[in-house]
Amino acid sequence: MAPLTSARHPVAILGAAGYIGQQFVRLLADHPWFEPRWLLSGPRTTGRHLSELWQLAGERMPTLGDDLLRTMRPAALARAGAFAVFSALPSGTARDVETELGRRGVHVFSNAADHRGDRPPTLLLPEVNGSEARTPRRGRAWLLTNPNCTATGLALALRPVLPLLEPRAIHVASYQSLSGAGLPGLPSLATHGNVIPFIEAEEEKVSSEGARLLGLGRPGSARSVPILAHCARVPVREGHLESVTVEARRRPALRSLLEAWRRFDPLALDGLPSAPHPPVELRPEVDRPQPVLDLWAGDPARARGMAVSVGRVRWTPPHLRFTLLVHNAVRGGAGGSVLNAEFAMVRGWLPLGA
Repeated sequence: MAPLTSARHPVAILGAAGYIGQQFVRLLADHPWFEPRWLLSGPRTTGRHLSELWQLAGERMPTLGDDLLRTMRPAALARAGAFAVFSALPSGTARDVETELGRRGVHVFSNAADHRGDRPPTLLLPEVNGSEARTPRRGRAWLLTNPNCTATGLALALRPVLPLLEPRAIHVASYQSLSGAGLPGLPSLATHGNVIPFIEAEEEKVSSEGARLLGLGRPGSARSVPILAHCARVPVREGHLESVTVEARRRPALRSLLEAWRRFDPLALDGLPSAPHPPVELRPEVDRPQPVLDLWAGDPARARGMAVSVGRVRWTPPHLRFTLLVHNAVRGGAGGSVLNAEFAMVRGWLPLGA
């Protein structure tokens, strides 16, 4: 698909100094459709330059016209002509700001959890529920949220094979990187050589958001398919590893399951700059995926980190077992929001004159 327009739309990044905010800066600095014109932050970092705070491992800060961190209220952003906002605000503080931006006509693409449970739903993972998604208005603009990082990897990996399996239940144990806690992170004495078997509200998010994305019914309802999650924090910098077991009603051939994964690419013809092709990469090795080796899965180059790696596939009916790896800050974070914005543009949900 040809680019929608040769002009780049001016956008703002909320929470630009944080870990997900810096990923937004990296992904949007040379984006063909969006121009990051305003970097906004909280009182602790307002007035500083992002270059002083840059902390992405192995990634040089991109060149920006202006990297000064500012504070701007929604009304000021709307008056300044912001087309959209990419929000890396912390959950618990994002709701009012994002709602007010929408009321003032600024589109919002959020990584925060605050609006994920709204009715009508805002939760979007384009390859998984894009064909059914309906975007809810927030005033005169649109609000879309990407899912929890762990639920993102789980839903992407499961979508191709669930119709073949008709699951009774889904079990997942996640081994989640330290970066999932954001900056400045967890105390080193708590994490060095250690595993913490509790992440507040994470298991609930994986279960509820995964079920909504995959159409498995409301958790606890009579016809729902339960997602039973255990989530632990491990001493890895980036990347969430997940071990999945599906209890299946049907018994397809293993080759049918592998082929379903290989053929899965529902955005193949959409021309989205950040979409990986394929979005699920199968690893044949017995000891893959691994964060060190597979964190940046995704092709083309702009989609690095946007694909989910699946390996250790074992089919002993009625149980399908596999391991997946998702980049928590890219596919499960800023990259998910950027892809949502691209998807909304191509679908015509965002009027170019808005």
